Amino acid sequence: MADPSVKSVETAMLRIAYLEHGPSNGWPVILSHGFPYDVHAFDDVAAILAQAGARVIVPYTRGFGPTRFISDEAMRSGQQAARGADIIHLADALRLERPILGGFDWGGNACCSAAALWPERIGGLVSYAGYDVIDVSAQRNPNAPSFERVIWYQHLFQTERGRDCLAAHRRDLCRILWQEWSPGWQFDDATFARSAIAFDNPDFVDVVIHCYRWVFGLAAGDPALQPLEDRLAKKPVVTVPTVTIDGTADPLKPGGTADHARMFVGPHEHHVVDAGHNLPQQAPRAFADAVLRVRDWLA
Repeated sequence: MADPSVKSVETAMLRIAYLEHGPSNGWPVILSHGFPYDVHAFDDVAAILAQAGARVIVPYTRGFGPTRFISDEAMRSGQQAARGADIIHLADALRLERPILGGFDWGGNACCSAAALWPERIGGLVSYAGYDVIDVSAQRNPNAPSFERVIWYQHLFQTERGRDCLAAHRRDLCRILWQEWSPGWQFDDATFARSAIAFDNPDFVDVVIHCYRWVFGLAAGDPALQPLEDRLAKKPVVTVPTVTIDGTADPLKPGGTADHARMFVGPHEHHVVDAGHNLPQQAPRAFADAVLRVRDWLA
């Protein structure tokens, strides 16, 4: 049975499912989740922002939850240009004027990509993990062994054995990632189960596997998106007002991202929060405060 709280809107590529919080005439915010999470990562953040007068849109990203591709023939791409464009198309479909974007993990990458490519369409940005635009050429180079161990799942996904593992054991695999990436977060079974339903999307495995193979330069992207990827490869600076956030206990971001400051040439602050990778769910007040800080700059 469909969840009556979930709305949807069609773009040229997707039927994007989303949750909406706050007044319909509120100042617009789009919050974008990552892998392997879902819209519920932002439940508490959205509630705080709605109380402050925001209209908060929280979409299921491609490959998650009720979001679906319009065409069976469409490439199940997980690359950054696709996910960044999805946010812009969502804003257009909902007629949101210069929304503030906020995201983490895949969502941070998508929001950074959208802000870098379409600054005239974006009011401001909250980005977990700094300037989160993927440099595929750099990904071809090895990291220190200690970090390669942390991203074991990315190596697994390069093989068909890894695809089969994700398909057959998606909940077990994703729960391990929740535990490893946010070591201080004591979530319960119900919290995980509520989000894990989103992994049953029929495109989940294809989109996830393509994302990580594309990141390693081992899978081709969508040819129609190559001009956007070419622009992102030049590392365009972000000009919109931005707050970047690091979590102190995130093994995916050792040392943090304070050195990314040069990539933000508009108003910019960098916050450090005592949390792991899933910061919106662990420290929702801190994430919401970052959005409110951007809103203050725009007022």
